[in-house]
Formats: sequence, C-alpha cells, structure tokens
Amino acid sequence: MLFFVPVLAFAAPEETKEDAPEFDVTGMIMHHIGDAYDFHIISFTNGRGEKVHVSLPLPVIIWHEGHLQIFMSSRFQGGAALVAAGDDYLKLYHEKVYLTDAEGTIYYDDAHQVLNPKPLNLSITKNVASMLLASLLLAMVFISVARVYAKRGGLSVPKGLQLAIEPVVLYIRDDIVGAQIDKDKVNKFLPFLLTVFFFIWFNNMLGLIPFFPGGANMSGNISFTLTLAVFTFFATNLFGSRHYWKEILWPPGAPVYVKLFLIPIEFIGMFTKPFALMLRLFANITAGHIIVLSLTSIIFVLQSIYVAPLSVLLSLMIFSLEFLVALLQAYIFTLLSALFIGLAVNEHH
Repeated sequence: MLFFVPVLAFAAPEETKEDAPEFDVTGMIMHHIGDAYDFHIISFTNGRGEKVHVSLPLPVIIWHEGHLQIFMSSRFQGGAALVAAGDDYLKLYHEKVYLTDAEGTIYYDDAHQVLNPKPLNLSITKNVASMLLASLLLAMVFISVARVYAKRGGLSVPKGLQLAIEPVVLYIRDDIVGAQIDKDKVNKFLPFLLTVFFFIWFNNMLGLIPFFPGGANMSGNISFTLTLAVFTFFATNLFGSRHYWKEILWPPGAPVYVKLFLIPIEFIGMFTKPFALMLRLFANITAGHIIVLSLTSIIFVLQSIYVAPLSVLLSLMIFSLEFLVALLQAYIFTLLSALFIGLAVNEHH
C-alpha cells in the first residue's frame, strides 16, 4: 500500500497548489481496501504528463436471463463501456456491476443509493484471485512437507520448510486444540482448525505485500470472515454433545421460571459467538489498512513536505506491527474456534 499511495502526487503535474483539487482521503482509502475487478500493478506518468495505470484484468462471470457470460474486465474500460447482456447492458460502477439501458443510466433514490438491479455475479475479483493464490501456496507448502514425511517415514529430523512448519503445527495441536478439546476428539477437528489458521495467516500476509500479486484486503472482506465463522458454527453445533444441547434447550439446575429466561439467551449465544469471530477478524485487519493509509495521506492533505518524514515513519511503524497482527488474528480465530467447539463436544465433568 505504501508504494501505491505516493503516485497520487502526480495526478495533476501542471496544477499549482491553489488550483489542485482537494485530496479525497476517504475515496482513496475505500478504493485501496475495497474489492476490484482488476489487479493493479503500477501507475506512472509518461513523458506527455499523462497518468498511466497498468492493471491485470480478471474474469467477469455473469449469469443473466438464463445465459452465462464470461469476459475480461478490460471490456469495461475503467467503467465507461457497456457490455450487452440479453436485452440489458452491464456497467461497472464503483466496482459493482449493474444492469442498465443502452445509455448506461444509473438511477438513485433519495439517499443517493443505486436503484439499478444487479445480475448474478460469479466473477473472479481481486479478493477472490488473492484467496485462490493463498490456497495454491498453502497446498504447495503442505504437499511438499507431506512428501518429505512420506519418504522418510515421519521420523526424520526436520529440515528446510519442514523445520518452519512442524513447530507451528505441533503448537496448534498441543497448545491450542489439545488444550480446548478432549484428547480423544482432537484429531477429529485438528485438520479443520489447522486449515483455518494457515488460511487466515497466508491471506493476511498476502494483503500486506504492497505490490502485485499482493495488496488484496481479503480478511477485511466481511464475506470472507462470515464464511469462516459459519464453518465454525456448523462444526460447533453439528457435533455438539447431548449435554451441550441440554444446556441450551433446558438448562439443568435452574428453576423453571429461570429456564424461561435462560433458554432464549443460550439460543442467541449460539449465533453471537460466530458473529463475534466474524467481526473481530474483519475489524482488526481493516483497521490496520485504514491507519496506514490515513497516516500516509497526511502528506497530501497538508500539502507539505515537512510532515513527510513523520508521516512515513509512523506508517512504517504501523505497517511493521501489521505483520504481528496478521499472525495474531489467525491465532485468535483458531483459539476461539477451538474453544467454542470444545465447549460443545467435550464430555461433561
């Protein structure tokens, strides 16, 4: 992110400080933390003073009126062009695809919300591409380590990549999952929790790479964190013990009139736990990106080079802290997931 923001200074090379338009901090931040239909690579100003953006277009997959359309996002040409879809047209507007007429008209309500309908969108956006890349890296790492174990019978001294992965796996197994779930049930949930940990960690680390193919705010996408939280919800409730459901549906050891208050509270708690997981991961990762971009934007808001050293220094400090947060959020999500699952499946003592 830090490498992309400074190119904004060349947006209007011939304008004076008085004539330059006001720097839109909110728009810049929302653009960088939001999803997109292309992968930005680099921006530069050519010899004629024109701003040039180099991006990798991604596949747009639309289902409309019983037909599947697949084309590259470059056909939108920055959102100005229309793509025919049956009797309607597709228009990319603020990184969302809407159905419009032949003129590309966008309609608004009184709150300035877009009224145009949306088609069924199955596109490979920047976040999806980043998630697929993280999945590929994850598969490559663990297949490589698994092959070493298979060749040496799992009894060899760890070397190379194996030396880096094995301590993490053992820590998750023994100190996170094993500490929350009964020993006879650890292996049942360990594959899921290991996958969750490394999947979140890899996506967070890719999001911190400030150049292609990094920079996607995957964990800052509420759909991503919601999906992970839903998996934890199902793992908790589908394998819940009889005692777990008894505490929810008919809490033991309480008078009947108290049970009438406890039952709805326990039932709501089934949903608030994964909801808290979803928001915690989403908010912490998004907040880090926003802070870094906000600190960098101080230079352009004040239009002074004298604040640049302090602004860049603070941005680098927060950016460095984000590497710890990327790992910490993966750890917290895995720990709480193991805790919720353990509360549901452990035998009652």
